[in-house]
Amino acid sequence: MQKLPLTISELTEQIKDYFELEFERVYLQGEVSNLAFPRSGHVYFNLKDPFAQISAVMFKSTAQRIKFDLESGLEVLAKGRITVYKPRGQYQLIIDSIEPLGTGALQLAFEQLKQKLHLEGLFDAEHKQALPVLPCGIGIVTSPTGAAIRDILNVLKRRFPNIPVLINPVAVQGENASREIAKAIRQLQKEAIDLIIVARGGGSIEDLWAFNEEVVAKAIFKSKIPIISAVGHETDFTISDFVADLRAPTPSAAAELAVPLKSDLEELVQNYRDRLQYLMVQGIRGYQERLKFFKKRLRSPEWVIQSHTMKVDDLSTRLERIVKSQISEQRSFLGMIDQRLQFKSPNNLIVLIKNQVNDLLKRLEFNTKTLLEKKKTKFNELSHVLNSLSPLSILDRGYSVAMDESQQTISSVKQVELDSTIFIKLSDGTIKSKTEKIIPKINSQ
Repeated sequence: MQKLPLTISELTEQIKDYFELEFERVYLQGEVSNLAFPRSGHVYFNLKDPFAQISAVMFKSTAQRIKFDLESGLEVLAKGRITVYKPRGQYQLIIDSIEPLGTGALQLAFEQLKQKLHLEGLFDAEHKQALPVLPCGIGIVTSPTGAAIRDILNVLKRRFPNIPVLINPVAVQGENASREIAKAIRQLQKEAIDLIIVARGGGSIEDLWAFNEEVVAKAIFKSKIPIISAVGHETDFTISDFVADLRAPTPSAAAELAVPLKSDLEELVQNYRDRLQYLMVQGIRGYQERLKFFKKRLRSPEWVIQSHTMKVDDLSTRLERIVKSQISEQRSFLGMIDQRLQFKSPNNLIVLIKNQVNDLLKRLEFNTKTLLEKKKTKFNELSHVLNSLSPLSILDRGYSVAMDESQQTISSVKQVELDSTIFIKLSDGTIKSKTEKIIPKINSQ
């Protein structure tokens, strides 16, 4: 009996069941490539070695649990299960956990965040705030039950017991620890303090991880109040240490850096008091000596008045002499100006101009007469020449001019027809005649 053919869906379903049964749990090593981060929050990528590759997916809930950032080219160890994506008939790895190969996940996450915040400038020295010489109040962010708070309070009490201390208790490890620490730092910004200590005792990198979270780093960076970071032992370094205004190797050291010894400060104040008293005594003595010196040089008011009176008299004499001199100079100047005005009087100028006008009129009359005589002579010459060239003078010598009825000059017999009227112009009149015969000119051979 022949078997019925399978549908594609049926075949894919059988393969899917087989894979999920046979490869219920796998542990793979490979290189991350073709990373994709869609809005869903899932992470898609390929795991590959030199000879093969497999598609992998990490759902949002798993992706949120890992501490480091996946990067292309990163060698990882991945745990998960094999399944088949039915729409494409493609097998893939669903990852439950993943960690970098060769280094711990937390250490890698630490280095990645450290590099990121460094590039953003959170570690730059220009952002570091100076600590107050003597704080008016200190805020402490730490566990209320740990050894760190006891060490800090003991040191503060020993060094300067008068400074108010405000403790903002938080969890220093665990899932919500980083958010509690960041919130506590923000709350202390509203309090009457001018220094904050963020602290906890030593531990593994896992124990200290809350102080390696970006949310804590950003809260420290944004703080308007200087912050001392004292997390772990002297050899432990956290992200908060790099962002804080000052790092202390231990919580006890943070308390020592926060406040001076009261006895040292009292001794310093006493030294300043003694120095100030000495300077005041020396200053008073100096002023007394100066007073004696000025007292010796001080003269009687009568002598000063007489001295100034003599100066006034001298200045008055000099002023009178200067005024007289200036008046004399101005008089001389006015006399010179008057002479110039007399020389340039309008009456003299008018007489001069009248003489010039009369002279010009005489010259104009003479030149006009001379020019008229020349023009008259020239006119007579041109009239004689014109007369000699006039057709009327030719007529006076016995010649005549023949014209047709339209008064056009006849220069050829071809212009005249028989029985036409012609006009013959003579020197003393015109003859009107009829043409009876036309005799053309006979050319000689």
